[in-house]
Amino acid sequence: MNYSISRRQFLALLGASAVLPFDRLSAKASTHNFRIRTITAGVRMTDLEDLSTLHRAAAFLVSAREEYLESGYEVQTLRLSTQPLFEYFKNWQAEDSIAKIKMLDSFAQEQQMMLSLGPINNNSQSDKVFSDWVVELISSTKNISCSLIVASADHKLESKNFNTAAQIMKGVAAATQGGEGNFRFVASAWCPSGTPFFPASYFNDESFSIGLESADLLQTSFLEKESRRSADKKLKEDMQAVLRPVQEKALAIEKNGSRKYLGIDTSPAPNLDVSIGRAIETLSGLPFGSPTTLAACARITDVLKSLQLRTCGYSGLMLPILEDTILAKRAAEGRYRVSDLLLYSSVCGTGLDVVPLPGDISEQQLAGLVNDVAALATKYRKPLSARLFPVPGKKVGDIVKFNNPYLTDAMVMSVD
Repeated sequence: MNYSISRRQFLALLGASAVLPFDRLSAKASTHNFRIRTITAGVRMTDLEDLSTLHRAAAFLVSAREEYLESGYEVQTLRLSTQPLFEYFKNWQAEDSIAKIKMLDSFAQEQQMMLSLGPINNNSQSDKVFSDWVVELISSTKNISCSLIVASADHKLESKNFNTAAQIMKGVAAATQGGEGNFRFVASAWCPSGTPFFPASYFNDESFSIGLESADLLQTSFLEKESRRSADKKLKEDMQAVLRPVQEKALAIEKNGSRKYLGIDTSPAPNLDVSIGRAIETLSGLPFGSPTTLAACARITDVLKSLQLRTCGYSGLMLPILEDTILAKRAAEGRYRVSDLLLYSSVCGTGLDVVPLPGDISEQQLAGLVNDVAALATKYRKPLSARLFPVPGKKVGDIVKFNNPYLTDAMVMSVD
């Protein structure tokens, strides 16, 4: 598979948090059938003006990237992730609060990195004024992401969190072109510290972790299996064989540096040229959404959870509709609904990820979806999140086209 793409195309994708901005490609073509989507470093900020801490972390990431490039890996992005925002920034109501955050955004843009501010939970999170502040934060920045925790081991399910997340999603959809700002905000549930994937990422210490784009690895493994029954064993063997060197490199970086290596998030993230939907169909033998899709998702997840590697984050199955041509196609064919995605989340993945929804969806409906994801995460005690994508001016059944090289055309889905 040809993974080559121009620098212009990489930098064009401003908004989709899982894939941008791309820092650079190796001069040599990658010899691996997967990509390192991100190396993410945690930073402990003292305040919003603590740029020295960010500079040290950025220098570490550049050095770590060079280590992987020299070994023939493609490293797509470098990312910085802080502890929860209000641990180092208390006065969000100050007049200059957004201006200070925009300084961090400028730093991230200059470094060609993404920056997560971590969870934004605080005592005022049910206040509409706070929701409007978060909307302004997202709409006035380019490389900043954040999350709102709606359930965790330390927080009970609270309806105000669901409603606040819904208010933010609606506001960001209206305030950003095409609603694309919602790529940089998520309602997260049970997501642990050290998760490398944005927007749910945050770190409680100065460590680092790795996220993958490995849907093609799964596809290749399933095509080469001797039988459907042997697919699980083959996938585990293949993943461990190719990921052990990635881990060994990370452990060497840990030994030679000052940052602890947390692990690999083994979630097989897709892209437009590598489809997790296609890999699932290869395993199940039927179109995604057909009977056996749930079973296939469960089998893949079982393999991901059984790998004898140091893992972190979701380490589950990602099903991002707008980033996967097969998933988007099957949705347009009516083969599955949002409720089915929730069902699949019970045995895999990341929850509801970049799901295209009608622009006039109500806050109550969005809050209901967030509630369902939070309930699943709490029931099964695993990380899930809701990154919902209301598309302004579009209704159920409309086809949405993006001027974005990493987003596929997709049909707006119904929540009924």
